[in-house]
Amino acid sequence: MLPVIALVGRPNVGKSTLFNVLTRSRDALVADLPGLTRDRQYGFGKVGPFPYVVVDTGGLSGDASGIDAAMARQTLRALEEADYVILLVDGREGLTAADEQVTDLVRRSGKVWRLVVNKTEGRPAHVAVADFHDLGMGEPVAISASHGHRVAELMDAICAELPTAEVADDSEADGTRVAVIGRPNVGKSTLINRILGEERLVAFDEPGTTRDSVFVPFERDGQRYTLIDTAGLRRRARVSEAIEKFSAVKTLQAIDRANVVVVLYDGQEGVTDQDAALTGLVIDRGRALVLAVNKWDGLEQEQRDDVRRDLELKLPFVDFARLHFISALHGSGVGDLFASVNQAFAAAMSDLSTPALSRVLEKAVTQHQPPIVHGRRIKLRYAHQGGRNPPVIVVHGNQVDRLPQSYQRYLARTFREAFDLFGTPVRMEFRSGENPFAGRRNKLTPRQERKRRRMIQHIKKKGR
Repeated sequence: MLPVIALVGRPNVGKSTLFNVLTRSRDALVADLPGLTRDRQYGFGKVGPFPYVVVDTGGLSGDASGIDAAMARQTLRALEEADYVILLVDGREGLTAADEQVTDLVRRSGKVWRLVVNKTEGRPAHVAVADFHDLGMGEPVAISASHGHRVAELMDAICAELPTAEVADDSEADGTRVAVIGRPNVGKSTLINRILGEERLVAFDEPGTTRDSVFVPFERDGQRYTLIDTAGLRRRARVSEAIEKFSAVKTLQAIDRANVVVVLYDGQEGVTDQDAALTGLVIDRGRALVLAVNKWDGLEQEQRDDVRRDLELKLPFVDFARLHFISALHGSGVGDLFASVNQAFAAAMSDLSTPALSRVLEKAVTQHQPPIVHGRRIKLRYAHQGGRNPPVIVVHGNQVDRLPQSYQRYLARTFREAFDLFGTPVRMEFRSGENPFAGRRNKLTPRQERKRRRMIQHIKKKGR
C-alpha cells in the first residue's frame, strides 16, 4: 500500500502550498490568509523516488472551541492515518507558542516525523532554522515551498526513512484487480456483496492494511479477479446499514493497487463535485475505469434525465469510459459490468506496434494538419508506444512543444478510436527530434567561402 504523509502545523505556515508542490496540482486553496483549509485534502505525491499519499490539514491554533476545534479533530484524524508526519513551521515569523503546542501533539502521536522550516528563501539555511532547535525535534530542514527550493531533497530523505518505501509485489493479487469506489452510502457494500454472493466462489478474505482494506479473490465465467474492497466487506445481513465508513486514504490506496476501478454514483442524489473529483483522481493515476450509476430502478424518468445531464456537465473528461445504469440491490445490470471491466483492462494493457501507430498518425495529419507557428507548420513524423497501463503514445516531430491542446486531444481521440482503447486513459507524449546540424556551422560552397574570406579581410583593413 502507498505510504501516507501528513502535513501539520499552525495556520498559514504554507501547508497547502507544499501540498500543491508535492502533488503537482492546485487542489488546495492557497492565499496569504490563515485557516483557509478546513477539512483534510488528499492527493497522490509525485515528488520523490516513489509515490505516496499526501494529506493536507487545517492549521492548529490552540483554540478549543468553534471552527478551530473542528479543524483540530481533522488534524488528529490525519495523524491517525499517517505513516509519516511533516511538521511545518514559518521561518519568517520564528518560533511561536502555537508551534510548541503542535509539536507536543505530534510527539504524543508516536508517528515518525520531521521538522521542516518553510519560507526560508533569501536567507542562509542555518540562520532560518536557528530558532526552532528549541523544539527538540532534531535538526530542522529549511525549504521554500512557494519557490520549490529543497523540496525534492526533503522528499528523497523522507522516502528513505519510510518502512513501506519498497514497491509492493503485485504477484499477491490473483487475476485482474478491481476496486469499487464512491462516496459514502452510494451502495458499494451492496454491489460488492451482490458480486460475491451470486458466484459463491470466494477463496478467502485477506486484510491488506490496518485501515481494513480487503483483498478478495474470486472467479466469474472462468476468469480470475481480485476485488479490492474500500467499503469494508460486510455480511449480507448488514448491507442495509444507512452509513458507510468512508476513508479517503483507503480509496486512494485502492486506486493505486487496482488494474480497473469501478466508480459508483448514487442515482438518487445525482453526480456531485466530490464524484467528479474522485473520478479525476482515477484518471490522474492512469487507471482503467468503468462508471456505474446505482439505484437506477427506483428513479422516475425526470430524475433519470437529470442524472444524464449531470454526467454530461460534470464528467465531460471521462467520455472514453463505459457507463452502466444498475441496481446493486436487485442485481439488474450488475453482470454487464464485467464485460466493461475486461475490455478496459485489455485496452490498458494493449501492445501497439510502431508501424501501426505511425500509419494512424500519418492519416490523422493528412485529414487535419497541425497549425502553422511563426511561419512554419508543425511537423509530426512518427509514433511509438512508451508504456502500458495506461497506454502511452510518444509522437516525434518538430516544434511539438507548441502543439495546441486541442490538437493533442484530437490525436488522442484518433488513436483511441483506431485501436479501440476504450475504458482507459491514453497518455500522449511529444518529443522534438534533434537537429543533426545543431552547434555546427552550415557548410558553404567554394564561392560562398571565398566571399566570406574577402569580407573578413575588408573588415580588418577598415579597422586599421
